[in-house]
Amino acid sequence: MKPITRPPRGTTVPRRRAAVAAVLLAATAVLTAPAAAAEGPSREEIYRELGVADQPVDYAVLVDTSGSMRTKGRYDTVRSTLRGFLGGLSRSDHVALITFDDRPEARYVGSAGDPGKIVDRLPDSPDPDGGTDIGAALDLALRELERSDAASVASVVLLTDGRHQPPRSTAYPKATGAPWNALHKRAEAVGTRAGLAGYALPLGSGASGADQLGKVVRDTTVLRPGSIQDLGAYLRRAGDSTRARSAARLLAEDRGKGVTASWRSGGTRDLTTGSAEAAVTFRSAAAHTPLTVTGTRLTTDGVPLRVSGVPARLTLAPGESRTYTVRLEGGVGGGGLPFRRTEEGAAALRVSGKVASPWQRALAPDVELRTPGAVTVQGRPLAARAEVGSVLFLPALLLGLAAALALGWLGWRSVHRPALSGGLGIAPVFAAGTPGWIALTGRRVAFQPSAGGRGTVHGRRRRTPEGPRVDLLIRYVREGARGRPDRVTCAPGARAVVGGLAFTHCPDGPPADGHTPEGSG
Repeated sequence: MKPITRPPRGTTVPRRRAAVAAVLLAATAVLTAPAAAAEGPSREEIYRELGVADQPVDYAVLVDTSGSMRTKGRYDTVRSTLRGFLGGLSRSDHVALITFDDRPEARYVGSAGDPGKIVDRLPDSPDPDGGTDIGAALDLALRELERSDAASVASVVLLTDGRHQPPRSTAYPKATGAPWNALHKRAEAVGTRAGLAGYALPLGSGASGADQLGKVVRDTTVLRPGSIQDLGAYLRRAGDSTRARSAARLLAEDRGKGVTASWRSGGTRDLTTGSAEAAVTFRSAAAHTPLTVTGTRLTTDGVPLRVSGVPARLTLAPGESRTYTVRLEGGVGGGGLPFRRTEEGAAALRVSGKVASPWQRALAPDVELRTPGAVTVQGRPLAARAEVGSVLFLPALLLGLAAALALGWLGWRSVHRPALSGGLGIAPVFAAGTPGWIALTGRRVAFQPSAGGRGTVHGRRRRTPEGPRVDLLIRYVREGARGRPDRVTCAPGARAVVGGLAFTHCPDGPPADGHTPEGSG
């Protein structure tokens, strides 16, 4: 997993109001770590990965040294318990150990690296005649947290067994009023610059001034141990809650950042054979949080393709990108006539699956990751092309059209231009002489009668009750005439008149005694 970079000091972090239930759940997270190990790392492992132990935290520990602390060995218990609490801190943490009775006094200010040295700075016993000036102690604690090199996360721990009972000379003669409001404003300013939380531990069975901390520090948890022997456990829980706030501060920048997927660029994919390869890149946008995608399935819009090659479950380290080679199966277009052509299209990536973090269970409920539950698709669709249809289709189509046209033309010619036979006699209508004859051969005959003009003859096949026959269609234009020629139809063996000429059809040819025909065929 990639190393975690620590945010700069002074970064504003959101303040979280810790509840008693949240603190208790945080304490049990370590106890339940073996059961959760199968589903993800423990909270301690996450803290180490985040480097929370290396992130400086300011602790202002306020210890009541008034006379009442001698009761039932409370002060001795505080001394021994503080040693264990301080031993759980990091050498980079900053500790201000402050005692208070009639007045506060900073007994130790510095690194938390030597718990024994810090605890030895406590007085051997409480002041038997000392009062309890909680206001002055909080004032001194805030001065420590207001220093220019203060850490970005801070905690105030108050241990007291009595109410606020200051001497006459105090600046906080009552438990409320303007001085306390001023302390609250200062605490708010510290909380704006750094995450500030308070932990108040009332050690006595009667009335206690521990609630006074909540009037100054907004995010305060009042822990209520059943006896003084529970003090160590509650101090450990306070330390764990502080580390949880440090982790929450680091992970706040990962909120709303999840997993993205995109086609890896590489040109147009050729799907002529029905399959091709492409690459899909999954990228984690989180800076600190590992993310897992389960039930991963890829589909496409536009060009419908089957996509395979991505595991159903994948885990990405913070900021990690992972590229998978996938198999595309399907085609582009293919509808319409099956002639050979190039089809092009675009396959838009679609990814289904659930995104979560393996850290969520261990960090809940103190840290809410707010990871987007779906994979976000980015980038352009994948360009695809394919050669579809048959190379033989177009030639076959053209050949078929040519054959159809040829058959159609032959059919038309059989009807409208049948082969001619026999002879055609031509003579003026009232002439008494022998007509001139034209031999009918081929499918069309042109003639020029001696009377002048010009004409043509072709056949037309017809169906009759007696069977098929070929009529003659005669067109004739007189000498010097303009416009369309005159037309007449002459049945086989019949006589027809047009343009002053009489045409006689002899299917068997000219008579044997006829002379040379006029015109040419």
